[in-house]
Amino acid sequence: MGTITIIKGDITLITADAIVNAANTTLLGGGGVDGAIHRAAGRELLEECRKLNGCETGEAKITQGYNLPARFVIHTPGPIWKGGTCNEEQLLKNCYYNSLCLAEQYGCETVAFPSISTGVYHFPLEKAASIALRTIQNYLKTSHTIKEVLMVCFSDQVREIYSEALLKQSMEK
Repeated sequence: MGTITIIKGDITLITADAIVNAANTTLLGGGGVDGAIHRAAGRELLEECRKLNGCETGEAKITQGYNLPARFVIHTPGPIWKGGTCNEEQLLKNCYYNSLCLAEQYGCETVAFPSISTGVYHFPLEKAASIALRTIQNYLKTSHTIKEVLMVCFSDQVREIYSEALLKQSMEK
């Protein structure tokens, strides 16, 4: 079974088979992680994304990594938090699950995720961490390809919350 490692870092510098982009539904770049990935990958990423005709919230699409140290970028638009009454939890779970499915389909052994929807989309961080880690752990139980998933956190506070959530879930087993 694959492992989950939680680190603080810049996802655009991670060497992995695939990094996941917390995209918007246009896939044409934006702020935060999305903008950083587009800037680091170069113009070719935007050109390829234009051909994908966007992506629904919770779904995922894959592109080449271009100037990134990752072979692929998996783009997944996360849900905007609206108080938890608009299926946000299931949509976030779908982001992680569908991204992992694509990674597996493309033979990826290492996948790096940011904390999807917890920035400008305001998904509560503790809740998002729990959903992300549970979804990844469940997926890794049956994956034959993915050996390591990195949760790349942009701050010590986010890394700490993911670390605590992972510890809590490992104690529940």
